[in-house]
Amino acid sequence: MTGTGANLVSFLAIGILVGCGVTLLLERSLSRVLLGVILISNGINLLIIFGGRPGGAPVAGVTDPAAMSDALPQAMVLTAIVITFGFTAFLLAISYRSWYLDGDDEVPDDIEDQRIKQRAARKEVSTVDFGEEPPELDPEQLDAPAPGRRRGEGPG
Repeated sequence: MTGTGANLVSFLAIGILVGCGVTLLLERSLSRVLLGVILISNGINLLIIFGGRPGGAPVAGVTDPAAMSDALPQAMVLTAIVITFGFTAFLLAISYRSWYLDGDDEVPDDIEDQRIKQRAARKEVSTVDFGEEPPELDPEQLDAPAPGRRRGEGPG
């Protein structure tokens, strides 16, 4: 390839990277989630780089200003690389801690999620309000009044 711009093959590679990354991100294993984050970030970084204007090095006095490449995508990708490195280190620490404590790095189901699934399978609906406040004072039960109106007033 002699051109410096993007072509169909590069965008296809970006699509494959992001697609595989999303697939891995939806897994329950933290190591696969980590690989998915890395693949997505690499694909997005390539997309940002290809979104910039190709040209010469953006150095004043060396390259004609009209022929310079855009330096903003390069700066954004460098920032994204640093952020991805920090997030990768964080996910590695979580994965290692999970492996050390449980012997695997799978994310377990939340106990409340399991209860909700069981109630949904039995077609039960919970009507119990666990709060101690009456319904008129329960913030989850009441909508906030519209600005400029008092509660109980109807429209115009």
